[in-house]
Amino acid sequence: MMVLRIVPNIAADKVADVRNFYAELFGLEIVMDFGWIATLATDAATNPQVSIMSGGGSGAPVPDLSIEVDDVDEAYRRAIAMGCTILHDLTDEPWGVRRFFTEDPTGKLLNVLSHRT
Repeated sequence: MMVLRIVPNIAADKVADVRNFYAELFGLEIVMDFGWIATLATDAATNPQVSIMSGGGSGAPVPDLSIEVDDVDEAYRRAIAMGCTILHDLTDEPWGVRRFFTEDPTGKLLNVLSHRT
């Protein structure tokens, strides 16, 4: 057996608001929308992963979702422009990632990151 995909499911009373947040912040495409469920995606090839954590690193709490992007500085600029609250400022971490934390409209804690080259 091979895992083909892992999909996080976010409970939301206002699906459209949360859908729009992820589409605007991350440039994701809406590939399905039935009103009660919306799925966003990218054409990028990805590998399914699950992380098990006792902490979020650098004293941060465990995030609900970690979202790796190709340009974390651009994601940070978008988050600021959208009025998102930044809960862990844009930081170069000692384990080789540059990241920031924000929340989605449902309160899910997002670890937005890029690996440093």
